[in-house]
Amino acid sequence: MLSSRRPARRPLTALTALAALAAASLALAGCSAGTTPSGSGAEPSGGPGSAASETAAERVVATDQGDVTVPTDPQRVVVLNHALAGYLYELDVPVLATVPEVTDDPDPRFSPFWEDQAEADGTELIEWSADGFNLEAILALEPDLIVGGGWGFPLKQATDVYDGLSQIAPTVLVSGTYTTWQEQFEFLAVDVFDDTERFEELTTGYDERLAQVGESITVPAGETAFLALTSEGKTFALNEREGLPAIFERLGFAVQPIQAQTGAEPYTPGGDMFEVSAEQVTSVVTAPNVFVIGFNGAEIDVDALAADPVFAVLPSFSAGHAHELPTWTIRGDYHEAMGLLDVVEEQFS
Repeated sequence: MLSSRRPARRPLTALTALAALAAASLALAGCSAGTTPSGSGAEPSGGPGSAASETAAERVVATDQGDVTVPTDPQRVVVLNHALAGYLYELDVPVLATVPEVTDDPDPRFSPFWEDQAEADGTELIEWSADGFNLEAILALEPDLIVGGGWGFPLKQATDVYDGLSQIAPTVLVSGTYTTWQEQFEFLAVDVFDDTERFEELTTGYDERLAQVGESITVPAGETAFLALTSEGKTFALNEREGLPAIFERLGFAVQPIQAQTGAEPYTPGGDMFEVSAEQVTSVVTAPNVFVIGFNGAEIDVDALAADPVFAVLPSFSAGHAHELPTWTIRGDYHEAMGLLDVVEEQFS
């Protein structure tokens, strides 16, 4: 694992990375001067390393950025969203490196759900700053495939430097239009890595577990709201019918449609939540039940919030129907979605 200390060199801009790659391409061209030129009459052998075998070792993936030609058996994959890395471990795809869960983390760690797999793979944690990805560090890793995107900030940052990333290696960004972990997983498993069998096996197991939990719990009456709180005191409401709220809907919870009621826009394009000011909280969060979750690693204490004048007057808090969820439940992957079911079963059985 790389040190959590920030590298002394500044991250390359996309333009600088492109220049570096152009120089590398020239060097490779010089080394290949002895190859047989096209039109010389030589026939391709069709053996290992030939154009025919290289074509067979690739597939084309449709993305929001256009068609991307990716290797069918990548061995050096860099994942630019911590929340996506777990899917690759379940698909037995080697993850060379990924970024921490949050930006500028002084003590970055792997998710406890797949840390053993990451350590077995020798996965590195590379720097991720609020200013953007370190293209220089990614270039130095010499990946044969880059996977990024997903929800929120990772998608925005990857989109901003997509051209630069694509010059380093084929780059596939998971669309922000996928609003559930199943949609993200299906895209990666089926479209990118051609492993439909593993995808169906895991999602079937999840559906069976979800049905079991749904039958064992008592769902609270009335609607439920979902709030994410930061350590800076900001409050975000999670979009209904997406991500975490969508899972609770499948469990039988009625989710307050705050976004539809307010017409609010996500805090970033493709985002799964929107900010609610302290002045708006009392007029917006009217559901008799609420879940609060720490965002970007923030620690949340429901009892402390109940003493806060902003939250104390909410129907959910005044009735004692405010519940806490672990930080990892926001933007959960397959592993975290399974873990969430255990949490819900414990709280509402």
